[in-house]
Amino acid sequence: MAQWNLDPAHSSADFTVRHMMVTNVRGSFGNLSGTINFDPDNLGASSVDATIDVATINTGVADRDNHLRSADFFEVEKYPNITFKSTDVEVTGDDSAKVTGDLTIRDVTNSVVLDVEFLGQGGSPFGDTRAGFEATTKINREAFGLTWNQALESGGVLVGKDIKVSLNIQGVLVTEAETA
Repeated sequence: MAQWNLDPAHSSADFTVRHMMVTNVRGSFGNLSGTINFDPDNLGASSVDATIDVATINTGVADRDNHLRSADFFEVEKYPNITFKSTDVEVTGDDSAKVTGDLTIRDVTNSVVLDVEFLGQGGSPFGDTRAGFEATTKINREAFGLTWNQALESGGVLVGKDIKVSLNIQGVLVTEAETA
């Protein structure tokens, strides 16, 4: 089983949430780290352990980003990371799987299922081997203690409960020399 380190320069964790019941707001986290144990010939034996630096949240609006970092939402000073640790991999196709794992946000852990697609692997111009993955899921933010909201005069709430998550991951193969 080969180990791959997440390449933060070529990986992203993006999200979409309903705003004011009428539009979607998109954002991303800029610093991901972790490892993937992966063999394309044995997808079911794969595992993932990843961390996201919450302070790197970016929705394109500084005031909103600062509010998301506050105690109303992520409380970055107290809970600086979001983590994911896989617990099961169910192969669903030649290059796809459902990866179940423990997602922890604000010290609240819930099981989530990622729909993952292996995009391929190959040598890079940097002299190493890279592999690509895409993953999606939907979570209820309130299940992780992210319950802040504001009622709207017209009915409904300011921030939706459901968060669509999209991950684009590039892994760099760890060579035997690096693990020795």
